[in-house]
Amino acid sequence: MRRKAGSLVPLELSILEAGIELVVRGAPYFHGFLIAKEIKEREDARLLTAHGTLYKALDRMQKAGLLESEWENPIAAAADGRPRRRLYRVTAAGEAALATARAPERVGATLKPEAGSVTA
Repeated sequence: MRRKAGSLVPLELSILEAGIELVVRGAPYFHGFLIAKEIKEREDARLLTAHGTLYKALDRMQKAGLLESEWENPIAAAADGRPRRRLYRVTAAGEAALATARAPERVGATLKPEAGSVTA
């Protein structure tokens, strides 16, 4: 998919929105499977065609500075009997990119006349 420099594709917007929502709900970090679950539960489920698509997007977004990541503590993972997870967090740049991408939608929504209103 070709895109303009600095623009976000729908999957990237969904990752940022879900990541910010998780922070609001008290989860400062998220891992790939958790974000996939969040996206799947949203109306944007059609955007996630395969987990490979998600992980490529997470990597691309990290390289662009929209996300930060670190490996989970191996002791915590071993205590749960599973492999370590890569933990992601939306950066200030990611929040700004989401706000910029969503700004035209909000402006358009405020300019639409209400149903049944009469304009002179």
